[in-house]
Amino acid sequence: MAAGQDSLPTQEGDGASRESNMTVTSNTAREVQVYAGTAGHSAWFSDDRGETFVHPNSHSGMYLEARVWSLASHPATAERLFAGTDMGLFRWDEPIARWAHLSSPMQDVWAVAIDPIDPDVLIAGTRPAGFFRSTDAGRSWTSLTAPGVIPLSDVNAGPTRVTQVLFDPVNDGTVWAAVEVGGIYRSRDRGVTWEMKDKGLVSGDVHGLAVVKLPGGKAMLATTNRGLHRSEDDGETWAVQEIPSPWPYTRSVVPRADGSGVVFLTNGNGPPGNDGFLLRSRDHGRSWEDARLPGPLESTVWCVATNAADPMLIFACTNLGELFRSTDGGESWQRLPHVFGELRALHWRALPAGTRRAAHSLTRPVLKARQLGWVAA
Repeated sequence: MAAGQDSLPTQEGDGASRESNMTVTSNTAREVQVYAGTAGHSAWFSDDRGETFVHPNSHSGMYLEARVWSLASHPATAERLFAGTDMGLFRWDEPIARWAHLSSPMQDVWAVAIDPIDPDVLIAGTRPAGFFRSTDAGRSWTSLTAPGVIPLSDVNAGPTRVTQVLFDPVNDGTVWAAVEVGGIYRSRDRGVTWEMKDKGLVSGDVHGLAVVKLPGGKAMLATTNRGLHRSEDDGETWAVQEIPSPWPYTRSVVPRADGSGVVFLTNGNGPPGNDGFLLRSRDHGRSWEDARLPGPLESTVWCVATNAADPMLIFACTNLGELFRSTDGGESWQRLPHVFGELRALHWRALPAGTRRAAHSLTRPVLKARQLGWVAA
């Protein structure tokens, strides 16, 4: 659909569905909003915990066929969310339900993260691999130097890319970054300077990172095309860790947001693949078991979305768009009805009730024919 076509502003759901989506956090009513980033159909939104989604058109401020690689928000700034895309960085203005393109030196933004101490400090990573930092919520950017980062790799016969930026939840001021193909980088000064930390990696094709708090310390986990790696010396050395899967390809590794030591790992037989597993650890990532997503799965499991607002509410997806939800911390899972194309980013957050005060910009109603009362002849 071209940007010039007519739009039909439509409000999502009804009063009953919004009420069922309410949760209470710190004595304040909040609404769960779910965001999905696709590789070719921009961003999708759900206000009913993933039961249904809407797809805003280009009048929303983002071209409706953009590729959305990364989504990030900060609990102190409910009014905004950031998206890294193949068309640069965008800010979602929640009250008016519109995107704003942020002018920057970046074109293809694969990763974006927000400093937990200061929501105006952003670090973004690009394709070809590069690091950028903003201290004014994305209005201006500084290019950063990371030793050893190269724009092209013979390994994948193409551009490298920053697949994740992660602020360390244990050591304040430390930031981590994964580069595909390029290894692991660490910053000790909130992302201003960087150093490579790849000793022991069997592959520099790094996809995801996690910091898991341990009694008296922490563990680092890193996913690659050739397996899961673990470090207990702050990334100085890495060792491959065995997982119960025939496939070495691992993509995302995400701790549950309650500090319990439960961690989730996405796995499959490559991008997009035709098979996959969601693995779960109950001991800070030392051992793993099948979390048993309801199958069969038709591609590699790709993303896991958690939030401290409700650690028991977790979403997961496969690379080719199958979506799952757990309301008991990952003990059981429900397959959700919407199937996307290629999914690359998944995010959810709980917003103060009434944060969004405008309708999405939609081209057509989102009801199916049967919901409209249509009966085929």
